[in-house]
Amino acid sequence: MILGKDGDMAEKSNKHAAIAQFAKIQRANDAKTATAEYETAAAAIRAKTERLKALRLARDAAAPPPQPAPLKRKAKKKSTDSLSEFLDDEAKEGRRG
Repeated sequence: MILGKDGDMAEKSNKHAAIAQFAKIQRANDAKTATAEYETAAAAIRAKTERLKALRLARDAAAPPPQPAPLKRKAKKKSTDSLSEFLDDEAKEGRRG
């Protein structure tokens, strides 16, 4: 059976439509697979986070963390030095050059 130009075009059009339909189905399947993998990973992360939080809370309840030591401030020396002595002290400490 010999097909003319119209028959060839119709056959090519059907072939392209079938390829396009197959590609669309393949993309949909890929999207479903990717979504399932994402949701599985997210559920695993949530479960791990909950487990670690429970462990941290249990640890903190058993032995609360120590309070940080208060900051010690350097005591200012009361001085009745003259201005020139004060400036000399500042220069020695590197504050004035």
